[in-house]
Amino acid sequence: MIDSHHHLWRYSTDEYGWIPPGSPLAQDQLLPELAAATAAAGVSGTVVVQARQVIEESDWLLSLADQTPLIQGVVGWVPLIDEGVGKNLERLSPHPKLKGVRHVLQEEPDEYLLRDDFHRGLALLPSFGLRYDLLIFQRQLPVAIQLVDRQPDLPIILDHIAKPEIRKGRIDPAWKAGMAELAKRENLTGVKLSGMVTEVLDDEIDDSTLQAYVEETLTLFGPDRVMFGTDWPVCLLRIESYQAWADAVRRYVSQLSPTEQQAILGENCTRIYGLQK
Repeated sequence: MIDSHHHLWRYSTDEYGWIPPGSPLAQDQLLPELAAATAAAGVSGTVVVQARQVIEESDWLLSLADQTPLIQGVVGWVPLIDEGVGKNLERLSPHPKLKGVRHVLQEEPDEYLLRDDFHRGLALLPSFGLRYDLLIFQRQLPVAIQLVDRQPDLPIILDHIAKPEIRKGRIDPAWKAGMAELAKRENLTGVKLSGMVTEVLDDEIDDSTLQAYVEETLTLFGPDRVMFGTDWPVCLLRIESYQAWADAVRRYVSQLSPTEQQAILGENCTRIYGLQK
């Protein structure tokens, strides 16, 4: 089982102002914590994703990846809108575990997704063998489709099934329509079953509603593009443990064929990110 999406940090209020003080996130989450969580859940490899938008984040995550075979891939951050971003990519891309980059587009206005300087940076990524992780809210799906269409040569991976507005007992029709359109794009190479519990708008999490979103995602994108991810430790805002989400995803896909389960739980991530087995 390969976790396609988690974070690590050395907690400080200055660098992680978005973390609620006193929450389960407001503490160090480093390699020992990751090793314990993945071992309990039966996860044998991971992709760690940036949580700070500074170039030092990429260097730090790569240094952590050098210390353990558990981390098989890194999605870092580079200043894509800067004219000199190519120099950052030239320096970082030789590292065998750097697999992609991400910018936190969910916090940006829609116009940012179509900026020419942003797309100039995105267009450089394929030449360095890198992918782009797309982090958006459901409401950004229409403009995100335009972004994907402007970068036909860039492999793009969608985080957290586009953060739908999850309410008990229903699939949001706006989310379904946007995802159906996005699924037509061949350069949208992967979709992560991660970050879902924190998008539940109800006081209680309804397991059957989450399963319905998983099944709808599989219907739209097929079992060859969907992959397990935890969004740990952010998921701890709504569930008790890393293992709880890993067990939930296993349960959600348990009716699929063994081959499809293996693909979603690990093999797709290895292939889509180009991880070394």
